[in-house]
Amino acid sequence: MNRAPIDTPRLRSSLAAAAPSFYDRIDVVESTGSTNADLVALAGEVSTGARALLAEEQVHGRGRHARNWVSPPRAQISLSILVRLPGIAPTTLGWLPLLTGVAVVDALRESPGVAADLKWPNDVLLGGRKLAGILAEVAATGAAPAVVVGIGLNVDLAEAELPVPHATSLTLAGAPDADRTALVAAILTEFARRVTAWERAGWDTADLAGAYRARCATIGLEVRAELPGGRVVSGRATGIDDTGRLLIGDEAVSAGDVSHLRGQY
Repeated sequence: MNRAPIDTPRLRSSLAAAAPSFYDRIDVVESTGSTNADLVALAGEVSTGARALLAEEQVHGRGRHARNWVSPPRAQISLSILVRLPGIAPTTLGWLPLLTGVAVVDALRESPGVAADLKWPNDVLLGGRKLAGILAEVAATGAAPAVVVGIGLNVDLAEAELPVPHATSLTLAGAPDADRTALVAAILTEFARRVTAWERAGWDTADLAGAYRARCATIGLEVRAELPGGRVVSGRATGIDDTGRLLIGDEAVSAGDVSHLRGQY
């Protein structure tokens, strides 16, 4: 398939205009094992600002619970962002992947203009099927912890190339514009805007929590959550609490695999 590469000069130019002081460096490589692993290894070299790394092909990507995430060349967005969060409380760090989900959804709604939403905690859905996954890793602790957040988004995957049967891609969903360069620029712009506003708010999560709840399709559905240790919780998802946990009935779930039992996922 004739898949266009990321236009690196256009991407950098877009971010220089949209987020001029946020990203210190934006790199695009032809192939790597894992963009997350690459940036985790570089965390000690980045004391301020943010760094973004994209790969046209990722051969050892990882999703949640160490699941493999492999991308065919130029068919996905394989993007990781290394960011320092000065003064944030360790208990608040868990909101960063949720913030990233909000940024990805908003970028998709703007360009290419699709009706994306979120499945708790940070899968991006389109038409009830998984379009993107997000994984965050703490790369360094201290007064300004460094976190790497990775985004894997299906852009031009054919049905036979989907990683799981319940996934989709922008092309399969009939998105009108699958310009990866423009979409990456939109994601990086939204991420920078959200993190900047969050830091200015002193890492208060009230506005972020409201934005997340407004985009979360899990709320109100009957769900099944497989928790660490093998326990299963089922019931109606009634909300997201102030720490980012999913409320299922009268139980707050902080981690687990969640399935939508209505509005199929």
